[in-house]
Amino acid sequence: MRPQVLFPLFEPITKLAGIGPRLGELIARVAGDKIVDLLWHLPAGFVDRRASSPVADAEAGQILTLTVVVGSHEKPGRRGLPWRIRCFDDSGELTLVYFNAKADWLEKQFPIGETRLVSGQVEDFRGSKQMVHPDEIGTPDDADTIRRVEPVYPLTAGLSGRVLRKAVAAAVGRAPDLVEWTDAALLSKQDWPAWQTAIKQVHTPESATDFAHDTRHRLRLAYDELLATQVALQLLRARTRKQKGRSFDTNTELRQRAGTTLPFTLTSAQNQALREIEEDMASPARMLRLLQGDVGSGKTVVAWLAMLNAVGGGAQAALMAPTEVLARQHFQTIRGFAEETGVRAVLLTGRDKGRVREQIVSELSVGEIQIAIGTHALFSDDVVFDDLGMIVIDEQHRFGVHQRMALSNKGSAADVLVMTATPIPRTLMLAAYGDLDSSRLTEKPAGRKPVDTRALPNDKLQDVVPALERAIGQGAQVFWVCPLVEESAELDLAAATERFGWLQRRFGERVGLMHGQLAAKEKDAVMSRFAAGELDLLVSTTVIEVGVDVPNASVMVIEHAERFGLAQLHQLRGRIGRGDRASTCLLLYQGPLGDVARARIDIMRETEDGFRIAEEDLRLRGGGEILGTRQSGLPRFRVADLAHHSELLTLAHQDARLLLDKDPGLESERGQAIRTLLYLFERDEAARLLRSG
Repeated sequence: MRPQVLFPLFEPITKLAGIGPRLGELIARVAGDKIVDLLWHLPAGFVDRRASSPVADAEAGQILTLTVVVGSHEKPGRRGLPWRIRCFDDSGELTLVYFNAKADWLEKQFPIGETRLVSGQVEDFRGSKQMVHPDEIGTPDDADTIRRVEPVYPLTAGLSGRVLRKAVAAAVGRAPDLVEWTDAALLSKQDWPAWQTAIKQVHTPESATDFAHDTRHRLRLAYDELLATQVALQLLRARTRKQKGRSFDTNTELRQRAGTTLPFTLTSAQNQALREIEEDMASPARMLRLLQGDVGSGKTVVAWLAMLNAVGGGAQAALMAPTEVLARQHFQTIRGFAEETGVRAVLLTGRDKGRVREQIVSELSVGEIQIAIGTHALFSDDVVFDDLGMIVIDEQHRFGVHQRMALSNKGSAADVLVMTATPIPRTLMLAAYGDLDSSRLTEKPAGRKPVDTRALPNDKLQDVVPALERAIGQGAQVFWVCPLVEESAELDLAAATERFGWLQRRFGERVGLMHGQLAAKEKDAVMSRFAAGELDLLVSTTVIEVGVDVPNASVMVIEHAERFGLAQLHQLRGRIGRGDRASTCLLLYQGPLGDVARARIDIMRETEDGFRIAEEDLRLRGGGEILGTRQSGLPRFRVADLAHHSELLTLAHQDARLLLDKDPGLESERGQAIRTLLYLFERDEAARLLRSG
């Protein structure tokens, strides 16, 4: 159970003084709904209120804290005019200006003849000094609380900075002095403060340098978060390793026959990955392996041969993909191989209804079907396997750990292979998939030609059309990807529809339109027409990003390429260059380009190596967005930033492994403190694994 010392931090935000339901909802929107969430809501900047001067020397545009005497109030003569308060010091006069303020409040705050401290931006109005709505007001006794560096937090509409600062300060006041969980030698070597001190320091900056990612207090807190994640992942890994697996003979006659009937030679990377998978499947421990393969590197073939190890041992295998388009594509690839080797494979998606579905489900339950390929439909309660021995999950980051575990529960000690076509930097591998072994496919199949990538400004759009006419005249097919518009599916669709109309006027009826709001049946129909060569040009939003395979498509146009992340550009480009035709990718951009957008486009022109691109993407964008904002597999870090703290992650990984080797049940004094850390960062599932043994 959560340690009692943390109870005050896990109360609702509305337990803080002055935070009612309305404010609580606004704070929850920006930070979270528990008091502990405010500890991780770090300042984005600061205002330095320490500077002061005589009124006469105050320069317009400066933020100053001035000491003045209240002279008089000038009440507005009619609605809409401001209330002015004339103040002065020995050097000159300052006017305080308030719009729509209550008279009794102003008269109470600024009694005539009293001395007041006011802090805010000084303005010059018709030759006179004024301050509109001072940020802070007080008496000379309040000087220490006003003349300071004030943190500025990310806000949401309706929530004031003052209210949020007060709430954060109250949350920090609740931060307890916790038993130290960091290794004493590391703490001493890094000269890090205690946890409670670090939390206070991160919320009370003294200067711009206090916001750097490498301050002692920020490093300390980032390490805590990374350590909690690594311990949690390794506890999950240990639990999986403890579960009894199955030992498959990976040298069956079926497996050998399938290898010889392939119409191509496997790359050395594919052979290496298969060796690693087969070692796992032959061992009595349960396999939990990630197969990373760049776009077009041949993951489906590796998955097919791996699944045959289970089928050859008399068990069944399942391959699950996140979308129907991708599931169908895997099925098209595998069906031909399966017919050659006498294995029965079926496709099961949410579209299968009635008697067709009933028959598939019935035949799966008695073992007449050896391989099932499908979408989330494979999760359904009525889908029961006779003996599920192996599970392949494609595009793992679209599912997450819970769904992975849900499917694996359908099999008795089933081996699990998860795949991704999004190359993951080594840093993120540790952060997101520390519970998995990993294999990489780093080569493209023989015969694949490099893609010629070029960049053009958007105003050259008219020049692109004749080039497309020539390419289509020579038998090529073209993808035209429309820009991301403010993360809005509706606006994305509008942009794509407009471009579709424009291109249809130029190219006639052999232009298709593909977007996320089409029904699955309509998407499949458009893709089938394009794959069959009935369409020359396919206009699309980013729904084509993953898994679409049209070998004859050899031209890709990406509009507003500066709006896309590197990983996404790389995924889109991977839709071409799959056949024997020379391929071209045109990146159309709106100038002038910022430094990051220019760097992205330069890297795309330099390399097709997805792993290098992923590392650059992490460097340019930081860990939070690496797989795109809509995708979910990565843990959400609140304090750590993987682009800056990758060395800490390696350290945390090693520390967690050593700790759990010595103390797998976290029973020692440090182990008990680590349990508190797990709860503090809400890695509760890992703590529950400990309790359940």
